[in-house]
Amino acid sequence: MKINVKEITSRFEGVATMLGAYIESSIKENPIVDKQLKGFLQSIEGFVKETVSDKLSEIQSERKLIVKIKTLENFKGDLPVYETEFASGIDVRAQLENGEITLKPGERQLIPTGLSFEIPKGYEIQARPRSGWAIKQGISLVNSPGTIDADYRGEVKIILINLGQEDVVIEENHRVAQLVLCPVVQAEFQLNENLSETARGEGGFGSTGGTSKSVG
Repeated sequence: MKINVKEITSRFEGVATMLGAYIESSIKENPIVDKQLKGFLQSIEGFVKETVSDKLSEIQSERKLIVKIKTLENFKGDLPVYETEFASGIDVRAQLENGEITLKPGERQLIPTGLSFEIPKGYEIQARPRSGWAIKQGISLVNSPGTIDADYRGEVKIILINLGQEDVVIEENHRVAQLVLCPVVQAEFQLNENLSETARGEGGFGSTGGTSKSVG
């Protein structure tokens, strides 16, 4: 739910104005009380306006997760951002010494991004292929998704692989992958000789679905 600080503050101001008008119409014959009440209402209005704005701003800040980014010496360009309101990932770009590299079919290369991150405890960043590049030219990530742990402080580098049939030129500042922030839960592993029974049991690869055979 998106909180609109201006709208809520405006409503409080409206209530205060209405209350002031009502009291003013009731005590016109007593200017001293009228002046005191006006001053009181103005102070209440200011207090409410300031308090509500501060509190709602604080709530909005708490809803945002801060991830610190460090740009390295080889970084050029703008920091990555979410391109749309509901995007889950940010694009990172190639930072290449020689301007471009060529990926031949079946070849893989480690592509620097010029960025390092301070990821909050309890989270990881996953590196994933860009869908457009994957379908059009067969470019993917060797370790997909790649994991960037919260305690890693080095440069993020992307392992690209060409799964297509033609050479692909990777140019400086090309978007090479998308990064997604994901929560992580660490398990407490307990050694136990007996595990609970299930209908599947020890069934492994292909055990949950059969392969169809043509009959002819």
